[in-house]
Amino acid sequence: MAEHILVSVAWPYANGPFHVGHIAGAYLPADIFARYSRQRGRDVLMVSGSDCHGTPITLAAEKEGVLPQAIINRYHASFIDTLRAMGITFDLFTQTYTDNHYAATTDIFEVLQSKGYIYRETAVGSYSESLGRFLPDRFVEGICPNCKYDKARGDQCDKCGQLRDPKELGSPRSTVDGAPVTFRDTEHFYLDLEKLEPNLRTWLDSTSRDYWRSNTLAFTQNWLREGLHGRAITRDLEWGVPVPGNLPEFKDKRIYVWFDAVIGYYSASLEWAKRTGQPDAWRAWWDPTRESKSYYFIGKDNIPFHTIIWPAMLLGYGDRALPFDVPANEFLNLEGEKMSTSRNWALWMPDLLTRYEPDLLRYYLTAAAPEGKDSNWSWAEFVQRVNSELVATWGNLANRVLTLSQRNFGGVPTPGDFLPVDTTLMNAIEVGFERTQELYEAVKLRAALQEAMSLAQLANQYLSEQEPWKVVKVDPTRAGTVIFVALRAVDTINRLMAPIIPHACQRLHAMLGFDDVLAPQPVVESEIDPDGQQRPVLTGDYRHHAGWHISTLKPGTLIREPAPLFRKLDDTLVAEELARLGS
Repeated sequence: MAEHILVSVAWPYANGPFHVGHIAGAYLPADIFARYSRQRGRDVLMVSGSDCHGTPITLAAEKEGVLPQAIINRYHASFIDTLRAMGITFDLFTQTYTDNHYAATTDIFEVLQSKGYIYRETAVGSYSESLGRFLPDRFVEGICPNCKYDKARGDQCDKCGQLRDPKELGSPRSTVDGAPVTFRDTEHFYLDLEKLEPNLRTWLDSTSRDYWRSNTLAFTQNWLREGLHGRAITRDLEWGVPVPGNLPEFKDKRIYVWFDAVIGYYSASLEWAKRTGQPDAWRAWWDPTRESKSYYFIGKDNIPFHTIIWPAMLLGYGDRALPFDVPANEFLNLEGEKMSTSRNWALWMPDLLTRYEPDLLRYYLTAAAPEGKDSNWSWAEFVQRVNSELVATWGNLANRVLTLSQRNFGGVPTPGDFLPVDTTLMNAIEVGFERTQELYEAVKLRAALQEAMSLAQLANQYLSEQEPWKVVKVDPTRAGTVIFVALRAVDTINRLMAPIIPHACQRLHAMLGFDDVLAPQPVVESEIDPDGQQRPVLTGDYRHHAGWHISTLKPGTLIREPAPLFRKLDDTLVAEELARLGS
């Protein structure tokens, strides 16, 4: 039976389009890992969707004078278009604004409440006099009392990672308009993290977490070091999941967005099962007694919600699989500066995709992935990497080998005796294949790409030293052996690269004479429901297909007409793109 892999991806607020930081931080890494896992024949369920609740959306709606649904519809459609264009392959990309999600959230709330893990308490809320409303903790910033960072958020400090309360901050102010924040009494429901802490610690200590990234461990340990306390799960809002129960005093309050957003991974799994006509199929990924692993792809600012709060909620609810890994990424900067949507210092994906092939973007964002620390998008580096690595190293290798094979032999030649230089390359490819596989397993995607490219460099060196274009004139058998070895190398490397640059790899797969799809994926189309929502619809049979293996190319296989995989970018693009920034 195939191993089940749940790939859960951060839910983007439906109040603006994707920029490259979003894609690099969560969506592309998740897709690469999901593609790798599917290619290995594993049963993958990859889910996420638009986060339709929270103050950012209501503020955007008020600014435009429209209902929140109008904002949601616009950006949910934009998300689906961007994901499809980038080749990011969700099984379901849905919304939190669905009856299904509301029902799942209500169920988890009521079960936790019935078990004594939710209580009521009056506390001090952050209030904006200028806006005339309470503010979510994330919309309050000030000076962290621990590290003195002057832009600490009201829920946690991004610099030191400590859990915060808005009233603990020095000089608290609203991030909406910069005005000072005051504090008022308000009653809310709280998740009793203190009561859940013993079970949470037992789970965290049950196995070594040394495979977690250092930032994931650090943020988690910082929270535990401080000790856990009750955390409000309702807010003074008019938009969101209603508070369960017939409670008149809570009619103007809603479930806090962080509580219902993490439930989205579970509710999306339920929705996927219903949509595919298998209402109980979700259990394969959520039943803790079955062989499954769940991975949560997020940005570093959401780590504690996925290693502390969501596991605590699952432990309290009971009988649901807990996270296996949380490969959180750091931030991607732009030309050395932190991206800022407010001052338009960002690269917006819908715009970027009008000028560049998705594989170029996928390659560079993987090569520059912010896996261990913040990284940087540089237009000069983008052009340099595309030209020197994708074009000159990988694309050139594939084109040279296929052209020599097709021109001189019509297809894959029959090899003669292998010399030590041939077996050296074949052994290196085999070792590199295993090493790349280990890196994918550990979700070290940037290193996996580097390993695959190092194999391409070895194959290029082998080809240059053996010079089959010369040898074929005097010793066709020897030339055929060299080309056979090189073709096997290209085919193997292509399989290693397929999760990262899938479009080019499928084209090369066809040129190599294969008629199948190298790595079948779910195809997500969209339709408009009667309520005006754009919904994803799955088509195609893609499960249990294993394309993850060293090349098995056979002599006599016909090679199709080779064509360049990539085209060189003009150096003048750097100045053009720099001029566009912030405009």
